[in-house]
Amino acid sequence: MNRVYHSLNTISNRFMFIDSIEKQAKTKPHFSLMLVDVVRFSDVTTSFGMKVGDQILLEIANRILALFNGKVELGRISGDAFGVIFEGKHSRSCLHKYYEHLIEHFKTPMHYEDHAFIADFNVGAVTMTNGHFELEQFVAKAEAALKYAKENKFDNFYVLDLAEKPDTGRSLALKADLTRALKNNELELYVQPKVNSKSLQIVGVECLLRWNHPLDGVLFPGPLIEAAESYNMVTELAYWTLEEAFKIMKQLQSENIDIGLSVNISPTQLYDNKLISTLQGLEQKYQLPLSLFEVELTEDMVLSNSLMVKKQLAELDTLGISVSIDDFGKGYSNLSYVRDIAISALKIDKSFVMELENSSINEAIIKATQVIAEGKQCDVVAEGVETPAQLAILRKLNVETVQGFLFSKAIRVCEFIDLYKDGLGKMVKTELDEAM
Repeated sequence: MNRVYHSLNTISNRFMFIDSIEKQAKTKPHFSLMLVDVVRFSDVTTSFGMKVGDQILLEIANRILALFNGKVELGRISGDAFGVIFEGKHSRSCLHKYYEHLIEHFKTPMHYEDHAFIADFNVGAVTMTNGHFELEQFVAKAEAALKYAKENKFDNFYVLDLAEKPDTGRSLALKADLTRALKNNELELYVQPKVNSKSLQIVGVECLLRWNHPLDGVLFPGPLIEAAESYNMVTELAYWTLEEAFKIMKQLQSENIDIGLSVNISPTQLYDNKLISTLQGLEQKYQLPLSLFEVELTEDMVLSNSLMVKKQLAELDTLGISVSIDDFGKGYSNLSYVRDIAISALKIDKSFVMELENSSINEAIIKATQVIAEGKQCDVVAEGVETPAQLAILRKLNVETVQGFLFSKAIRVCEFIDLYKDGLGKMVKTELDEAM
């Protein structure tokens, strides 16, 4: 009878799982470890919230167990990544078959309300054979394999010590999906409001890409973006996104909605010398000032310290386009880039906001971000606000701009226009009154 997890808390955490690896090494001459990372899972928590995200992660864990008939040891090594131990001796081709089995199985969508989520994965693997075993080195090799899997342009799978070229069939299929999606207008930009924490007035929106799949409904486009990155189609997709953002702004202005609009920008675009001229062309085509737009970058993009990146960011600033840093504080400690570039906002990573009620250290991190923002004379935006209690703490900390599931998930532009006109404040105030 297969095991079933009834909550995420019943799954081994990172420390318990690493302890299981050490026990395996002491009792088994051969075993393999896979690290399974859910691609772009932050899209789910951003749009649906942490509770739904946890439900989907729980379903993923149970489906992995069922997929391998309960004959594996599973642990949750980070927020959206699992470790899987396979007993016995495995060749690289055998592990790749496990990976393909995983990918094929999860092509069946997981549903929430009228949306569907197809889980896609990056998988790194390492095999234990007879000989000297060092736990830290073994785990480090698996994590390095996962890193290579994320960077692999042909397949999101990697075994560190084997050099066979991975099969490209799946990525080729995804390339065909992306080509069809662009040709048949299956892609659409949704928007999620940014809100003033005190007045509860909508002060801006962030554009988020969605895929209107002909069979599976509205999907998060993670696999398509991965395909675009693999086949040098990301520029085409990125510039499609930029132009759609201009169309949305034109639509908002026709409804007398005067707010800013932010778009996530890809690393490829920052290195593309056509970025600035394309933006100037869109400004002329749609007769919209570029000062209405903001681009969101992740920390790792600006940390590249590339002269090209610095040049592009300086030109964006000259054009009047704001630049915000997304997921601020998530994974980097080198803050020198903050000093060197023009920034309009620091967006606090949602992990700090979602844990506000559980640990005072998260308040301290937000206060530190505010000190940096004050020095840079830029704004602070808190992402991932899901509860009235979180909003109350952010108000106490004088964080002016918030974004998250408490106010709205990502929605179609026509729905957003109705939401804006009906007034978000009254709806949220009712929730706040009920919670207090």
